[in-house]
Amino acid sequence: MHRFASVFLCTVCVFTVAARGQNAKIEAVRAPLGTVLTFHLQTRMNPADPNEMDALPRGTEIRVRMLSGVDSGVDRDGSVFYGEVVEPVYADGKVIVHPDSEVRGILVLLRSRIHPEGFRYELLVTSVSDHAKTYDLTASLNPSFVDGGAPAQAASKPEEPEGRKANDTNGGNLPSTLHD
Repeated sequence: MHRFASVFLCTVCVFTVAARGQNAKIEAVRAPLGTVLTFHLQTRMNPADPNEMDALPRGTEIRVRMLSGVDSGVDRDGSVFYGEVVEPVYADGKVIVHPDSEVRGILVLLRSRIHPEGFRYELLVTSVSDHAKTYDLTASLNPSFVDGGAPAQAASKPEEPEGRKANDTNGGNLPSTLHD
């Protein structure tokens, strides 16, 4: 009888503890047409078709001008976006990707154990086409896929002078309109 009472009491205590659910509101991602964003190359694990981009170190920056806007409030998970490279990407002193190369990417909704909302939106570059070569790759706005908090919030506007970098203000990668 005492064993039954103990089990019953423990069960009642477990179910009466307030459960904290995850917030259903996911921070929006917005990148208007013409915005210049800095993407960070991620390491590809066992690529089926290795290319010159795989030789670049993780974190290599690829600066991209958005040729199509992205708004996670309107666009769905998996929506494609397009852009163009604004600065060359070098490997061993040689230009691997030239400015004006085509960029293709997607808006993704990632599951996140650490992020307060449980999910987060991310923009990922999935390929770069330079002249006749197309490179499959993965590049994100964050230097790592590991959750370190929300992405930083500053970037250039399309009309800024050439000499100024997107990350000069507050060390961020995204325009101030990118997050609500």
